[in-house]
Amino acid sequence: MSRLVVISNRLADPRKPAAGGLAVALGEALNQTGGLWFGWSGTVVEDGTPGEGELHTRQAGAVTLATVDLCREDHDSYYHGYSNSVLWPVFHYRLDLADFNASYIAGYRRVNQMFARKLLPLLRDDDVIWVHDYHLIPLAAELRAMGCKQRIGFFLHIPMPPPLIMAAIPQHEWLMRSLFAYDLVGLQSEADVSHFTRYVRNEGSAEEVDEKRVRAFGATVVVQSFPIGIDVDEFTRLTHAPDAVETYENMRDEYSRRRLLLGIDRLDYSKGIPQRVRAFRELLDRYPENRDSATLIMIASPTRDDVNAYADLRQELEGLCGAVNGDYGELDWMPVRYIHRMVARKRVPGLCRAAAVGLVTPLRDGMNLVAKEYVVAQDPDDPGVLVLSRFAGAAEQLKEALLVNPYDTQGMADSIQQALQMPLVERQARHQKLMARIREHDVHWWRKAFLDALQAAG
Repeated sequence: MSRLVVISNRLADPRKPAAGGLAVALGEALNQTGGLWFGWSGTVVEDGTPGEGELHTRQAGAVTLATVDLCREDHDSYYHGYSNSVLWPVFHYRLDLADFNASYIAGYRRVNQMFARKLLPLLRDDDVIWVHDYHLIPLAAELRAMGCKQRIGFFLHIPMPPPLIMAAIPQHEWLMRSLFAYDLVGLQSEADVSHFTRYVRNEGSAEEVDEKRVRAFGATVVVQSFPIGIDVDEFTRLTHAPDAVETYENMRDEYSRRRLLLGIDRLDYSKGIPQRVRAFRELLDRYPENRDSATLIMIASPTRDDVNAYADLRQELEGLCGAVNGDYGELDWMPVRYIHRMVARKRVPGLCRAAAVGLVTPLRDGMNLVAKEYVVAQDPDDPGVLVLSRFAGAAEQLKEALLVNPYDTQGMADSIQQALQMPLVERQARHQKLMARIREHDVHWWRKAFLDALQAAG
């Protein structure tokens, strides 16, 4: 059996429950073949040499974890610069927030070349290589240039933007051409596949060989959607574990007179958090019966606080929450409970179960697994209602959620009201269909479907 090699910007020890469903799913596949997981160590060496980093290896059961340090210059241009100040905003349709600093791309290419150089001696002839996410788009091209013949697949965890937005990136053709060094490119949704094929038709005179194969830039690649899922059984166990049960009971008792609405996100401009608060304010204004009743719990965990766009977002959000509480709050009722810190994962299912409405309303998202976790955590006899942005990748699968446009404040308020008023029978029917689809396309299905397609590609 071929050994699996997983490459991602950051690693997780698959033996640790805190690693999450994705790491556990990848760990299962890696353990089957005694696999290798390769990526950045997380260490930044202040006085290191660009393009050079120390390689570290350790065993995690049957899995070898191989990591490389980055010097400060490489980290700032590859990770903070090109990956998160160019690719992240552009792929989430935020050209206004992109920093097209010409020096970033050199560091991005340099680090991908270094990763390829460090990885190559660790590879075996029959390895199957699976590369993850936007940090590593050109990695296969660098490996191929060094003589790597193994089968290589790529999965993009964030959205693929439409052609005109992609074309705003300087050297966008080089970036997209490098994807044709892979045997398989996996994307989250059919919309993403459409954006990819339209781009290569427009910019690369691509021809579609068949339903899944595209030929351009002198190469052929299989392009397919593989919507990522969660580990349903693991999250169900977490829901019934003591910490989640205690959280649920505490929330139920403390808010016995209230209806809870819940949003859990990283504090990121792609998540539509200010729009959600504005919609909640509109709900209180248009449907006054929710005053002294509906409470929005907003958990926005810190991320990239050193980036101006995130500092501005935090300031805006705190102002919006304060204004809602000041204008509508009572001595014994705070409309918005805003928390800017991490909440322990083991308590998340209890929060989800206590919430009558789950608000997952990103402006753009590759998939959004919180939407699926909210559904799985519900009591099937008395489930809450998922209000989901139509711009989340999950919307293609979760059609029984109430799909909303987060830019439409009034429309979103109306949908939240519909969720709060939804009869039990309808809630149960929607939940049952959502659960069936989430269980069918869980993270284990995703892993197997991708690896089977990679085996068949080429």
